[in-house]
Amino acid sequence: MNIFVLMKRTFDTEEKITIAGGKINDDGAEFIINPYDEYAIEEAIQVRDAHGGEVTVISVGNEESEKQLRTALAMGADKAVLINIEDDVENTDQFTTAKVLAEYLIDKNADLILGGNVAIDGASGQVGPRVAELLAIPYVTTITKLEIDGGKATVTRDVEGDSEVIETNLPLLVTAQQGLNEPRYPSLPGIMKAKKKPLDKLELDDLDLDEDDVEAKTKTIELYLPPKKEAGKVLSGELNEQVKELVQLLHTEAKVI
Repeated sequence: MNIFVLMKRTFDTEEKITIAGGKINDDGAEFIINPYDEYAIEEAIQVRDAHGGEVTVISVGNEESEKQLRTALAMGADKAVLINIEDDVENTDQFTTAKVLAEYLIDKNADLILGGNVAIDGASGQVGPRVAELLAIPYVTTITKLEIDGGKATVTRDVEGDSEVIETNLPLLVTAQQGLNEPRYPSLPGIMKAKKKPLDKLELDDLDLDEDDVEAKTKTIELYLPPKKEAGKVLSGELNEQVKELVQLLHTEAKVI
């Protein structure tokens, strides 16, 4: 099987986010593979091991993403591709990323494409479905189980606390939800092997794209942190007095009634 994984480099989940000059300040910040993408990488490796084939991990971003791609290779992926658009595109959004990925994948005869359900930074969940639409292939999001049988797939997906089972044909794009599997840690032999595995580096010109082709469809007007929460109040006394005080506070301070 020809398997591809869409991977994003994101802030470490332990990082404290700060805003400087209307932008997220990433000076000195630690970056990791987007956690949901780890499930996609693990599932791709398991499918390859069960059915044969090759796993290629793709990332759109800048040179800094090479570290996370090497981690994916150390987990067990066969190849990696870094599409660096930082020098060519000033403003990007989900359309930009999806357009670049789809252009790369369009002639690769992919049987299965996996990605994370959402990225923990933007959390839009748009890139996977957009890529599938551009490639004109079916897609299923938030999956918790995947079974491949020949050219068909049976997929279980998470839906509002319940599950839904879908049968569809390959080629197929799916996005991984927590619970799909338990991502492996890169082993020392895996880390050593990853240094010798192929990692191709491409730019927009290599895909016959220019800046106008991938121009962002959205614009970020402002970034800001949530307002600091004030300490709550504890009411005391008889119940009927507490109710009166609560109503008064909701009216005069919270101004919600």
